[in-house]
Amino acid sequence: MSNALELHDVSKRYGRIWALARLSLVLPEGQSLLLTGHNGSGKTTLLRLLATLFRPTTGRILLFGQDAVSGREALRPRIALLGHHTFLYDDLTARENCVLLARLLGRPAAEANALLERLGLGARADEAVRTFSAGMRKRLAIVRLLLKRPSLALLDEPFGELDPAGIQEMEHLVRDLSQAGATVVLATHQVEHGQSLCTERLHLAAGRAAQA
Repeated sequence: MSNALELHDVSKRYGRIWALARLSLVLPEGQSLLLTGHNGSGKTTLLRLLATLFRPTTGRILLFGQDAVSGREALRPRIALLGHHTFLYDDLTARENCVLLARLLGRPAAEANALLERLGLGARADEAVRTFSAGMRKRLAIVRLLLKRPSLALLDEPFGELDPAGIQEMEHLVRDLSQAGATVVLATHQVEHGQSLCTERLHLAAGRAAQA
């Protein structure tokens, strides 16, 4: 089994503050990692490094055997990040947002429509996203992530802003991603939801690996 990600002595500094310090980690393909820690522990920084949005200050990151810095353009189509910013077009409808992405990815519009129905957005799919609540925006962002069919899914607080039905659906979706062969990194404060979904766990404290 090859590795989806490898971190070798990775550190990230913002000014004088070290958000991550000498972090090393190996996660095989198809495995799922639960990422925990208090606010400011480095979880979001780590996810952004894995998404190739940031470069490490020191150390090296390999994703599917490729350097995450020099190979980022080739890697990005394989990575999907569900973060605090949804990158949705507010003036477009939910359906227009998803069909546009589907076309860019070479997917049929029917796939986007089916995912909208699955995530409970079918009845409001033709309304502008700017009218959506935070929970509905989260659901729509999940549709966009699933359309990418990622090899590496990075989920930053995926249960936040979701009602109980949405949380249950998110749990099903994470399992579906894993069963489809995706590697999942799930950062959450809601540990009770993440523990049953992940095969590995990394707890961060002040940017370092620590005991939970």
